[in-house]
Amino acid sequence: MRALITAIGVSLLLCRIAAAGDLEAEVVRFSQRNFAEFLEFLSIENVASEPRDIQNNAAFLEDAFRKRGFEVRQVSNPAQRPAVFAEYTGKVMGARTILFYIHFDGQPVIPEEWAQSDPFDPTIKKRDASGQWIDVDRSQLSHEPLDQELRVFARAASDDKAPIMMMLTAIDILRAHGRMPAVNIKVILDGEEEIGSPSLAGMVEANHELFEADALVILDGPVHGSGLPTLAFGNRGITEATLTVFGPRNPLHSGHYGNYAPNPAMRLAGLLATLKDDDGRVLIPGYYDGVEITSADREVLARTGDDEVALRKRLGIAEAEKVGTSYQLSLQYPSLNVRGLASAAIGDKVANIVPSDAVAELDMRTTPETDGRHLFALVREHIQRQGFHLVDGQPTDEDRQRYPRLASFRLGGVQAAQRMPMDSAVGRWALHALQSPTGPDPTTEPVRIRMMGGTVPTDVLVSALQLTFIMVPTVNADNNQHAHDENLRMGNFITGTETIYSLLTTVFPAAE
Repeated sequence: MRALITAIGVSLLLCRIAAAGDLEAEVVRFSQRNFAEFLEFLSIENVASEPRDIQNNAAFLEDAFRKRGFEVRQVSNPAQRPAVFAEYTGKVMGARTILFYIHFDGQPVIPEEWAQSDPFDPTIKKRDASGQWIDVDRSQLSHEPLDQELRVFARAASDDKAPIMMMLTAIDILRAHGRMPAVNIKVILDGEEEIGSPSLAGMVEANHELFEADALVILDGPVHGSGLPTLAFGNRGITEATLTVFGPRNPLHSGHYGNYAPNPAMRLAGLLATLKDDDGRVLIPGYYDGVEITSADREVLARTGDDEVALRKRLGIAEAEKVGTSYQLSLQYPSLNVRGLASAAIGDKVANIVPSDAVAELDMRTTPETDGRHLFALVREHIQRQGFHLVDGQPTDEDRQRYPRLASFRLGGVQAAQRMPMDSAVGRWALHALQSPTGPDPTTEPVRIRMMGGTVPTDVLVSALQLTFIMVPTVNADNNQHAHDENLRMGNFITGTETIYSLLTTVFPAAE
């Protein structure tokens, strides 16, 4: 009997593998058909701060979703950076409704940093024998079999236009086979995510019924470094701040005034050095208060199976900071990061001066236990303890005569962190989908991440709509998002499409 049961189990496993193989062939076929549309999409500039960019992308998306059977509308906002809402017309009576969140805006670009002339001219590359990236003709995307190690380099290739095209491809496969989805599908496409989604709350409030659903799925972020199917049950928040240290009223000749007029760049460097110790731990008392990692939490974090040696090699660092004893553990604590520094000019425009000011842009990645405004207040108090008098805006003549150390510390955007229990209904559904015969790897246990390091506007959506959520990453971990040479591995386009197809074809059970 045991042998019979084993034989049946092996047979079922082989059937699942065969089904997954059939799906992969279809996904590859439809993906290759859609690659030209994907490259067209990537060629539309999408810098989040530029309303015209967002409008052009919204128009493209409105057309792309409508021709695939969606009812589509743009949702306007005062900033003239519209979101796009799409609802699939092929509704299933009695099925649960899933709201998918994806964003289509991108980070700013510095073209001269890229290894191609235009970050919005998608470039196909592959590695040569020495491991260097070389340009290849776009026609290689249509070759059979598809070389899944090819990559497309362009801004937003991975963050976050790829999941949009993956979803459209999954819908194309469903429609081609006359298959109805197992869930009712709503999609909100955000055009302001990279600047903190400032209009999203107002749009949701004004269109609450439009966004009503049973659960929220966020398609954003990279899969685990192993490349295995990945689920993330939370995300860190972000609090942004600008620190400016003031020096002389105007830039001064460094020969005439060096050793006499205090240099604000040097003072800023010294101030920043007081924020952390040599191991990367924030030195401000109370910064980590409230974060408690239980033994059960540590087991969950350990099960992600990170290869720390390989991770450090990929990042190009000899050792990691020691806020946590592992990569996953470090993400459970709030961070304090210098994301930009500026004072006078460098390169061929450098001048022999004592600068008039120096600026540091900071971001603090927060956790559900740590409030961003509270952390901002702690940093502000620390700056004052270092002897700086803080002003709003530019210091007055009276300020300059009275206070030897002048600075301003201005709060920017604030987004809260969110985290869901790993046994939530939406988590169990997504796990089942990724393990189904149509999942990207039905023979492998997906990686489950307690909290992803990046930030998406879950605080707005979860609070306004009272939804449980799950994050489903799809793109390659080494995608260079937010930096130059952002890219997408074509094999991840395939597995990502399989993941989304599986979500769309897996029944979400009724409320327990």
